[in-house]
Amino acid sequence: MTDHDQTPGWDVHALSGAYAVDALDDVERARFEAHLAHCAECRDEVDGLREAAAVLGSAEPVEPPAALRDRVLEEITQIRPLPPQSTPAPGGAPVELAAARRRLRPLRSGRTGHLLLVAAVLVLVAAAGGLLLRPWADDNPRTPDLTAAERVLAAADAASVDKRFPDGSTATIVISRSEGRAVIRTTDMAPAPDGRVYELWLQTPAGELEPAGLMPDVRDATVLLDGDASRATGVGITVEPDGGSDQPTSQPIAFFTLDS
Repeated sequence: MTDHDQTPGWDVHALSGAYAVDALDDVERARFEAHLAHCAECRDEVDGLREAAAVLGSAEPVEPPAALRDRVLEEITQIRPLPPQSTPAPGGAPVELAAARRRLRPLRSGRTGHLLLVAAVLVLVAAAGGLLLRPWADDNPRTPDLTAAERVLAAADAASVDKRFPDGSTATIVISRSEGRAVIRTTDMAPAPDGRVYELWLQTPAGELEPAGLMPDVRDATVLLDGDASRATGVGITVEPDGGSDQPTSQPIAFFTLDS
């Protein structure tokens, strides 16, 4: 569990539904993806909700009752998902959290109808005016203690460059000159081959590539690049031996040209 998972007043697990329908802002997405990298429960939940949303997207459209939107918007304000109680169980996990997760597992394995209903509600809520479930909003105002990656994403001068790969995956570089840092966000990016790793590089004004860190072995990631990006002219991704290299050993599989 990360420090952000322990922020008082909200439960990061509650964001899986909003994440599945792309209803989080950049900062929330970065926080949830940091959690997602080490939470198999949430990865399963997101995968299941995305599958259900895809099924819903291919279904014949049905016109909802005219009063449904108003009813959802009215009643959703009365419901606030609460984080589970943290009384430790003998095995170390909170009693209520362990029980809740046991109840969720059958939904993933067999009760698709319930999962479709959950996804339908999420899609409806997201579409009905952009309402976002923020379980911490009414008693814990957003704090300014953002991580370096979150400051880049939230910066007033943040600029982005996108790349789409042939397999449909995407990568986006977000750079803030005022912060002097850059962030890469990937969506559905295939892992590097066995024994290899994706390495990031910052291009200097002189055209040299300097090591800027390694990508984690997950499909959806938000990663802060190492090094000073305040004057960088580009960002590259290469495939390197495990552990990375001091200099690129292959041509970049992607290069992002940055505006000066």
